[in-house]
Amino acid sequence: MKIAVCIKRVPEMDGTFRIAASGAAVDEAGLKFDMSDFDGYAVEAALQMTEKLGAGEVHVISLGPDIVQETLRKALSMGCARATQLKCDAVPYDPFAIATALAAELQGGGYDLVLFGKMSIDSANGAVGFMVAELLGLPMVHGCSKLEVAGGQGTARREIEGGGELMTFALPAVVSIDEGIARPRYPSLKGIMAAKKKPLDVKPAQLGPVALTVERMELPAARPPGRIIGEGAAVVPELVRLLQAEAKVL
Repeated sequence: MKIAVCIKRVPEMDGTFRIAASGAAVDEAGLKFDMSDFDGYAVEAALQMTEKLGAGEVHVISLGPDIVQETLRKALSMGCARATQLKCDAVPYDPFAIATALAAELQGGGYDLVLFGKMSIDSANGAVGFMVAELLGLPMVHGCSKLEVAGGQGTARREIEGGGELMTFALPAVVSIDEGIARPRYPSLKGIMAAKKKPLDVKPAQLGPVALTVERMELPAARPPGRIIGEGAAVVPELVRLLQAEAKVL
């Protein structure tokens, strides 16, 4: 079983964000970065799959400048066998440009599965996996909460409103991973030391044309302060009036 997992380096979401001087990007000064949450689930799912089968390897791929090697090394320390950086000065916002670079690297790699997180937690487009599948001519299953493979076939569960879908598909295939499938393991000291010796290839990213760009970013408006209108049952009519007239939630 040969599995590729495409991962992305993103800011941690519990930080305080500022808009950069350009007005079209986030100011990265002072931010902490890590592997995107859903990508971590995908890495863990791939590792558990190869461990269960007792054979195979997991290859992680990431697009970006040299700083993404930190994220790739983390995946290697979790247990992935090898990594590839597709080098570019900055990751474009256009998902098709990204998908073109990833598909060029994945083409001919002999992978049984290509895994993505359901979406990156910064741009939240959730489009790259679909585009890679189309470029490679492979089936795509999106947002899986369970995944098993056997006999050249995959079985996946997708959560939907009020229930779930159970899907089967032929390998090779592209699958995106939702939360709930597996919690990413913490890298052990042994894994961290071993990661330093594992292969990390650096290749120029074969980006597609960038047709989608960010013109301007704005932070959400500050919420107005709350106010207390009184206590007890007597204030209910006034509260209902304010919810209708001002908050417009009733």
